[in-house]
Amino acid sequence: MQKPTPLDEEIELDPKRYIVSETDAKGKITYANDYFMEASGYNQEELIGQPHNIVRHPDMPKVVFKLLWEALKQGQNINAVVKNLAKDGRYYWIFTEFEIRRDTDTGEIIGYHASRKTISKHVIEIIADLYKHLLAIEKSDGVDASEKYLNSFLKEQGDDVTFANLMEEIHRFY
Repeated sequence: MQKPTPLDEEIELDPKRYIVSETDAKGKITYANDYFMEASGYNQEELIGQPHNIVRHPDMPKVVFKLLWEALKQGQNINAVVKNLAKDGRYYWIFTEFEIRRDTDTGEIIGYHASRKTISKHVIEIIADLYKHLLAIEKSDGVDASEKYLNSFLKEQGDDVTFANLMEEIHRFY
């Protein structure tokens, strides 16, 4: 499936509704609620079985997903601010809570549950600037350089600040 061309038009999300999806352990979509389909513009047949990055906006730095996957594979739930790309090329910003789903008998990770909601314009402005800078570094010097910059940026915020607790702080903020 070919990615849509991004448009500079934001989809206004309903702050009272959640976008929900579930994936298998490899990130392929196994469930999408009606609001996810409405916001993304994809129907159920187009989403189920697809990698979740079907909605990844090209403005998103790869390092963010690298850190998300590292945390999830270590068995840690994590939150993140994400810009998604709809089927028609428009975009929407969301705050996503990623939760691990485990096999009740073996404890093995069998997939992930993600609940997303709209986020304040103030937070978007701050994160968009950071993500834009990370993406520029990735394009010129690669993901490792982007991660190095992010770690340096986080250290400037405080010695114990990590990407995960920065996202937690954002979650508390609004």
